[in-house]
Amino acid sequence: MNELTPSCSSRFKPSANEITNMNPIFRILVILLSILLARLMSAADYAAPTEGDYTIRDFKFASGETMPELRLHYRTLGKPEKDEQGKTTNAVLIMHGTTGSGAQFIRPEFAGELFGKDQPLDATKYFIVLPDGIGHGKSSRPSDGMHAKFPHYGYLDMVDAQYRLLTEGLGIDHARLVMGTSMGGMHTWLWGELHPDFMDALMPLASLPTQISGRNRAWRRIVIDAIRHDPAWNGGEYKTQPPSLRTAAEMLWFMSSNPVLRQKEAPTLAKTDEVLDKFTEQIVKTDDANDVLYALEASHDYDPGPNLERIQSPLLAINSADDLINPPELGILEREVKRVPHGRAIVVPFSDKTRGHGSHTIAALWKDELVKLLKETEK
Repeated sequence: MNELTPSCSSRFKPSANEITNMNPIFRILVILLSILLARLMSAADYAAPTEGDYTIRDFKFASGETMPELRLHYRTLGKPEKDEQGKTTNAVLIMHGTTGSGAQFIRPEFAGELFGKDQPLDATKYFIVLPDGIGHGKSSRPSDGMHAKFPHYGYLDMVDAQYRLLTEGLGIDHARLVMGTSMGGMHTWLWGELHPDFMDALMPLASLPTQISGRNRAWRRIVIDAIRHDPAWNGGEYKTQPPSLRTAAEMLWFMSSNPVLRQKEAPTLAKTDEVLDKFTEQIVKTDDANDVLYALEASHDYDPGPNLERIQSPLLAINSADDLINPPELGILEREVKRVPHGRAIVVPFSDKTRGHGSHTIAALWKDELVKLLKETEK
C-alpha cells in the first residue's frame, strides 16, 4: 500500500487559549510534546513505499551459471513521469550496501532528510526506486534453500539485474539520478561505465573506483575464510548458524564506525564486551552465514578502474574522512576521479556528526551537495 503518513491534525492540537489556561508545568509539557510531534511528523513527511517483486526468467550469471527464476524485490516512492517523447524524467535509483537492503533507507536520518515535501528527493516529484540486490533482503538469496548451490554472483550480475528491473520490470528508460552507499556506491561507478547514457547524474557514497584491495580486501577475506573453514559451516548445509557468523559480525562492528565513536560507546573492557556481544547477537539472529559469505565474495569482479573515462554523466563522489574501509590517506579517490570527464569528489571532514563508513546514510552531512548536483544537471 502507498499511504500517506498521518499529519499532525489540528484536532489534536490545543488552542492558544487552552494552553494559556493550563497549569504552568502541564503547559510546558504540552508545548514540548507539540514540538516533538511536529518534528516526528516532518521527519516522516513522505508516502510509505510500495513494495513489489520482479522475476527475471533464466537469468544468466557472469560465471556461466543460470537461475530459472531470479526474484528481485524492490520498494518505490512516488510516480514515474515521462516527457513528450515518452522518456522517463524523474527516476532516482538508490542502491544499498553489503548485507543490507533497500529498507535501510527508510529511516529518519536518510528518508527523513531527503524524501519529504520540498526536500532534495521529494517523493511527490521523483520516482524513487530502492531495490534489494541479488542475495540481499527479500530478493533471491542462498538462504532461500539453495544454500551453497546458489549461483556465485558478482557486482556485474547485480548491476545487470538492477538494470533489467528498471527497464523491463518498471518501464524506466532513463534516470534523473543513480546513487548508492558502500557496495551501492561501487555499483554506481559501474552503472556509469556500463550504461553511460542512462542517467543525468551519478553520486557514489563511501566507495572507491578501484579494485578491492589492501585492508578492504583483507577484512573481507578474513570473514570469507572464517566461514569456509568453519567445520560447522558444513559446506553450507548447516542446521544452526555456524560460529563463524559471529566472527563476521565482530569484523563488521570493527570496520563500520570510527575509533572515537567506538571508544565513546565502549570506554572500558567490560563495556566493550557488552556492546560487541549485543551487536553480534543481533546479527546472528537476523543474518545467515551463506548470505554473508556470498555477499562478501561478490566483490571479486569489481574493478571500474580501467574504464573510468567511459563515464559521461556528471559524477559527484562523496566519502568521509573517518571511513576505515575507504581511508582518504590512500589518495585513490582524488587521483582516479580526475579520469572521469565530468567527475569530482568531496571528503566530508571528521566531526562529532560523522559515523565512519556509516556516514553514507547520514544525509544531513551531504544533502546540500546533492542539491547542487541536481541543480547543475537540470535539463
